[in-house]
Amino acid sequence: MDHHSQIEEIVSTAHFGDLIEFVYPIGYSHWGVYVEDGFVIHFAVADQSQLMTKVSGYLQAAFPVCGDLLLGATKIRKVPLAQVTVPKGARITIGNNVHAGKPSSVKKMRERLDALLDKQFGYDLFTFNCEHFATYVRYGQAVCNQLPGRAKDKECEVATERFDDIVMSADISRELFKF
Repeated sequence: MDHHSQIEEIVSTAHFGDLIEFVYPIGYSHWGVYVEDGFVIHFAVADQSQLMTKVSGYLQAAFPVCGDLLLGATKIRKVPLAQVTVPKGARITIGNNVHAGKPSSVKKMRERLDALLDKQFGYDLFTFNCEHFATYVRYGQAVCNQLPGRAKDKECEVATERFDDIVMSADISRELFKF
């Protein structure tokens, strides 16, 4: 199935909070969270200026696993599914069955996404990556199953704690400014 058809299929079948897996031809995946109406929230390159977009495209072509991430900082962004940069030949699927966790309520997933959206982070393949983000939003625990030599479905406590701190800060702020 071509790229456009895969996107159409995801948009027609995905539900809020579904994990979207961008399976790269070399065996690794990029992850995001579907948020309805054809949009996904994911780790993206932090600086989206026109120059950075060109540089990002060149890096993505040369290093399809992590071209954007070689630029340094990442930012959690909401973008149309079709605008997520993936290498040629990538497959796009709903990846809800890749992890063993029980999905959180839609309310909890929304709270996590709202708190984390537009936050900028440094990227760490082993302790703070796109799969950690997506699984944290869906399950409340950051997990990455694609790291060689790591147990499957094992929580990355460093990432979970970092995300939890941000979400809790947002909750406290909301409570303080409630009228």
